[in-house]
Amino acid sequence: MSTRTVWDAWAGSVPPLTCTSTQAPSHDSAATAARLARARLADQYMVYEAEGGVWHFAAGSAASVTAHANTITAQAAGRSWTSPTGRQPLTEFAAALRALATAHAPNTADGAGTHFYGWAAFELAHLLHADSEAAGDAPLLHALIPSVEVTLTGEHTLVRAADMALGRKVADLLAEPPAPRPASDCTTPEEAERIITAGTAAYGSVVARTVQDIHAGLLEKAVVSRKVPLPAGPAVDFAETYLAGRRANTPARSYLLDLGGYRAAGFSPETVLEVGENGRVSTQPLAGTRARGADPAENERRRAELLADPKEIHEHAVSVRLAWEEMAAVCRAGSVVAEEFMEARSRGSVQHLASRLAGRLRPDAGPWDAFALLFPAITATGVSKRAALQALARHEQGTRGLYGGAVFRGSTAGSLDAALVLRTLIGAGDDAWLRAGAGVTAQSDPEREIEETCEKLRSVAPYLRFAAGAP
Repeated sequence: MSTRTVWDAWAGSVPPLTCTSTQAPSHDSAATAARLARARLADQYMVYEAEGGVWHFAAGSAASVTAHANTITAQAAGRSWTSPTGRQPLTEFAAALRALATAHAPNTADGAGTHFYGWAAFELAHLLHADSEAAGDAPLLHALIPSVEVTLTGEHTLVRAADMALGRKVADLLAEPPAPRPASDCTTPEEAERIITAGTAAYGSVVARTVQDIHAGLLEKAVVSRKVPLPAGPAVDFAETYLAGRRANTPARSYLLDLGGYRAAGFSPETVLEVGENGRVSTQPLAGTRARGADPAENERRRAELLADPKEIHEHAVSVRLAWEEMAAVCRAGSVVAEEFMEARSRGSVQHLASRLAGRLRPDAGPWDAFALLFPAITATGVSKRAALQALARHEQGTRGLYGGAVFRGSTAGSLDAALVLRTLIGAGDDAWLRAGAGVTAQSDPEREIEETCEKLRSVAPYLRFAAGAP
């Protein structure tokens, strides 16, 4: 029996978000979304800042789908069902979401399908592009269909809930004035720098070995990263870190989540892909980096240096070339265009070379087909993608998990918006960490790549917040 046939037999028990109300607009959407997250309306939630200053909050798991290397498991209404992953894991994952979501009425007021929220771990890349055994045993992909969803725009606040009581609870929470919160403990500049510079010598050795691989002809580029565990001490306050970091950053997307075993507060510099219900798909590779600070004149000097640096230009160009090839494989012939090429974009403590490619999906392709080709972002792996994954497996210690993967919001009507997980505080269990990488090419200097990771970590480390009075 097919996945769709089995799930259709019981997916109707997933409640649609039919209770809708419109509230007054929020004066601070990020703070309102974080307040909803703190309210712990359910055991899982996500805040996702989309394009155009729109924040989404989703909580509760009316249904969830989780993919491992060999199986996909769906849960809803107290029941679960497991299916083999098969040769096309994302196709099976999408089928699971559709089966759960389309068995009942859409959960959006505009009829735009059922929304889902989730993440993809970096190790999914091994299942898609390299060695399936390297994907490991941990979850690779997780998504939920929420029990309540709140959309915050400059014009209104829209609440959708599975039942009247939950919708009223959220509306009452939004109507309450924000309660004063105890001041969280901040990271001092000295503490932030100690975190940022930890482990740099070992990272320089990894960069040198990767350069040797490139000179040996094994690959053209690899984005090598280093993990920075936070020292033992007070518990990290993810919501307060998110608010402090968001006010200091200029991300393409931001997110705050406690979902599927991960906690995260992040300020993504780029999207892996954006797919509209009309079939338009785009990706935004960023590669090439210089620091950005408070002095406009110095920022402009560094910008000019970035635009003229042969190593940075080469790193960016090879990334755009491969992104073009991936887009062309899933888009209608002749539809892929470069809407932007090698512009300097500010992203918090750094500035990047940025390009945007766009096209139209083939009639026989959907958003998850595009995701399967474009994930993980070239700017988090390298060129060629398969060779880079093999190099990262050789040189990086342990798995990346959420780092270099994606956080996404989508709809069963065909939209998918996936942010690249960089510049992110990540937690699992009792541990919390940061991670940063740099694009290594034949021209790379280990000392410069070390400094680049430090520049990127300064987008997050100075804004870490800890629970006030935590032991």
